[in-house]
Amino acid sequence: MMTLRSKLLSAVLSLLLVLAFTASLMFAAGVLPVVLWTDALIFALLAFIILTIVYGANTPHWRTPWRKVKQLRAGMAAAVILVCFALVALLDSIHFRLPVTGDARATTFGRYQPETLSILDVLGTRLRTQVETSYSAPFAWTGYVKETFEKADGTTVRDFPRLRHAAAHLADPARQRWPDVFTSVGVGLVLAGALTFVLFLIVAVFTARANKVAVKHEAACILRGKSQTPWRVILVTLGAMMGFVVCVALLAPKYHVLGTDKIGQDVLWQAIKSVRTGLVIGTLTTLIMLPFAVLLGVMAGYFRGWIDDVVQYTYTTLNSIPSVLLVAAAVLMVQLYIDSRQEVFDSAQRADLRLLFLCMILGVTSWTGLCRYLRAETLKLRESDYVQAAQALGVSHVRILLRHIVPNVMHIVLITVVLDFSGLVLAEAVLSYVGVGVDPAMDSWGNMINRARLEMAREPMVWWSLLGAFSFMFVLVLAANLFADAVRDAYDPRSRV
Repeated sequence: MMTLRSKLLSAVLSLLLVLAFTASLMFAAGVLPVVLWTDALIFALLAFIILTIVYGANTPHWRTPWRKVKQLRAGMAAAVILVCFALVALLDSIHFRLPVTGDARATTFGRYQPETLSILDVLGTRLRTQVETSYSAPFAWTGYVKETFEKADGTTVRDFPRLRHAAAHLADPARQRWPDVFTSVGVGLVLAGALTFVLFLIVAVFTARANKVAVKHEAACILRGKSQTPWRVILVTLGAMMGFVVCVALLAPKYHVLGTDKIGQDVLWQAIKSVRTGLVIGTLTTLIMLPFAVLLGVMAGYFRGWIDDVVQYTYTTLNSIPSVLLVAAAVLMVQLYIDSRQEVFDSAQRADLRLLFLCMILGVTSWTGLCRYLRAETLKLRESDYVQAAQALGVSHVRILLRHIVPNVMHIVLITVVLDFSGLVLAEAVLSYVGVGVDPAMDSWGNMINRARLEMAREPMVWWSLLGAFSFMFVLVLAANLFADAVRDAYDPRSRV
């Protein structure tokens, strides 16, 4: 039987093997892997999450509340949505450069294109490359603003121009467009339903074997919602997500589902690319915040005295400074440093470095709330009988902190982290809106909202950029809040039976 240490080691080695295999495939395909700072931190965070899952699965006081999370319908539905968003972010975090086309020595001499792409960019090539001249409404086949054309007889006429890519396959878009759209949506829903049914059969077979019952009986329990794990809710949510993805995959090559912006770029593609930015802000900021909050909060509550005074004065002083001013000052200094060394960084590296420093400054300014909670909980745990007994037996302070204090405050850490995630995603949108967020060249929901501010005031009004950013952000934040509620209920002692 594998020990906990061997399981943790196996999980890390498995992740390293997957990354090494991916890099070897890139080299074999003739592309150059590119690792940005945020890419490295994302995969480090992924390794940390995997280790936490393996550790929690082998620790009873962690395993019990998570079993309750698995039984909550809203929590599991939200978890499916969050996993889908995380998958998009991971696909957008594997970057590379393609070799220069038409040059036989490109791969041999390392001559690669300057543009840094990701796997998501390759999968969405049609969305990324089908650029129009200017604004176009969702599912439109003409431009949004009239232009002046010259006819063959020399006369001029002012009319809406035909789009180059949208509805280009139709001979009469005015008559054939909506029947074609409804047909594509119907085909997508049928394919998604078929995939969901296949997943339903697979889940029924595996759960029947695990519970040692007939497959027919287990399938009936899933359909009636009587299974211990809410598989019906999970499959319905997953089916809805697959229906959206399949429908978009069928419609996007033929239409601009959410229209285009001022320079003709697809708004749906911008919203999808912004998923990584939102998740990076929410997760990496948390990763940077945790060491400050846990270390200082536990030390202040356990040692008390002058250490407690210093920590309290530190976070009280930091709270008295408006966080927006700190973020603005840090971002402007980083921007000045990057601008003075433009020959060192390309466009992707500049945007990534600014995003990394934004995460760092948000993490430095957002640890104070969790630190207060941990200090208060540690003050209570310090007076408990088992901690007093350990001190009487001469156990070192470090061992007491690691064995008795930190494990008993981790539920507060987990709940606070999950609750703060949605707030950090919204913070990026607000900071980008006021001009001190991520780089303007990087796709983010905040930048989309910032550009939509002027588009909403023009005539005719351009509303679909705001709709795209709002829809994706709303779904992500709602899923994060529902999952946070499920985690909080699972760790609440009053809700335990």
